Amino acid sequence: MADEKKEKKQKKGRSDGSGSSAAFRPSGTSTTEAISPRFATKYTKDVALALIKQFGYKNPMQVPRLAKIVVNMGLGAAVANPKIIDTAVEELKAMSGQKPVVTRAKKAIANFKLRAGIPIGAMVTLRRARMWEFLDRLVAVALPRTRDFKGVSRKAFDGKGNYTLGLREQIIFPEINYDKIDAIKGLNISFVTTAKTDEEGRALLQRLGMPFRAS
Repeated sequence: MADEKKEKKQKKGRSDGSGSSAAFRPSGTSTTEAISPRFATKYTKDVALALIKQFGYKNPMQVPRLAKIVVNMGLGAAVANPKIIDTAVEELKAMSGQKPVVTRAKKAIANFKLRAGIPIGAMVTLRRARMWEFLDRLVAVALPRTRDFKGVSRKAFDGKGNYTLGLREQIIFPEINYDKIDAIKGLNISFVTTAKTDEEGRALLQRLGMPFRAS
């Protein structure tokens, strides 16, 4: 009888997660969270090593890396139609997997009927896993869906290794439901890197899969 009670107690421990297999699982960490994004692994295993070979870095900390991605929608039409801000926020959230913030006018411009403080856009800043996942979807899925796509400009760098990509339509992202959009919206995607020069920043993004045009 005692053996039966002991066996039932052991089974209960395994079923409620208190058994040996659960004891080694970090608290608050799911299996999904523990999996590194595909592009993060690509950077660590391939890109960083290739950049060291290309530029001859002596210190691993010199190797350029992607620090963050900023996705921004500027919506001048919001002055006449404030509701467009709400749809922009929802679309950016669908594209990035993160809740955006609403951007507001800093100055009043009478000619454009613009008052200081009114909403004129939305933006989201992505880091770590969400940054890598967004880059993966952008390069592998969204950009190839662009009409007559022949690559992106090689020249849109700021002199410090950071790159800004302008897109005319948000509908190239498969997360956007074409039947529910209220207007075609353009967006800017800024890639902030730790590169010191445009040449290094371009090499980093190109090795990550950014489809630059030949010239």
